[in-house]
Amino acid sequence: MPSLQDPLLVVTDLDGSLLDHHTYSWQAAAGWLEKLKAHRIPVVICSSKTSAEIKTLQTGMGLEGAPFIAENGALLHAGALGQGQQPDEPVTTLLGQDYAAIREALETLRRSHGFKFFGFGDVNEQLIGEWTGLAPHDALLAQQRQASEALIWRDSDERMTEFVQELEARSLALIQGGRFYHVLSKGSNKGAAVRWLLSLFRRNDGRPWQSLGLGDGPNDVLMLQAVDYAVIIRGYSKTPLDLGPSQKNVYRTAAYGPEGWTEGLEHFITSDGLE
Repeated sequence: MPSLQDPLLVVTDLDGSLLDHHTYSWQAAAGWLEKLKAHRIPVVICSSKTSAEIKTLQTGMGLEGAPFIAENGALLHAGALGQGQQPDEPVTTLLGQDYAAIREALETLRRSHGFKFFGFGDVNEQLIGEWTGLAPHDALLAQQRQASEALIWRDSDERMTEFVQELEARSLALIQGGRFYHVLSKGSNKGAAVRWLLSLFRRNDGRPWQSLGLGDGPNDVLMLQAVDYAVIIRGYSKTPLDLGPSQKNVYRTAAYGPEGWTEGLEHFITSDGLE
């Protein structure tokens, strides 16, 4: 079990995990965020949210300059680390196709096959606010997408199967989040992004970095499989999270959201590290 003295990377989902599913509040986790910051343990946000949304949240949480993973792993930002001992390492990396290419593919499929869905690029910030509960300014940040599209599916399950096949033929993938489906390049995911970031940390200082991940939704499974210690936060998804037999260190919380986030850290980080 890790302690606060170990080289530890905390990787966290946002909605339904560090952020309350209904209110988007993170205050219940404030004590642990301060504790991790005091011990120089990086808190890496790994979310379906955009880079613009994450940077705003980092400022509020006191996590400015920390690495983050945006748009379900389609965008990687190395933060201050990318400007440190590895100056040739890209600070921001897009994996696969950019937003314009993904939107073009989706619009072509809708015209040619008649699929029924609405993406963030199809609507204004007012409607996104209705879907998410976000204020108009925050909804605009959610529209600043760089490497994926969030959408609401309005068609049948049978048509969904056909839609996924058409996406795969275009080197795209569909994943299910807590509120929306997300279309991004095939091979881009939270797990691959976490492994990339861990390798970067280990190359930078040679220390045996451990990782602890926290998430609540189906799109967090690959992230939780990529870390040493996995916290499955109690959530509202109808699909139970199953990490498979390869992930041994798994804890399921009784509490939701940031309360569950705190519960998970208290379970895995040893009491010796709290002294």
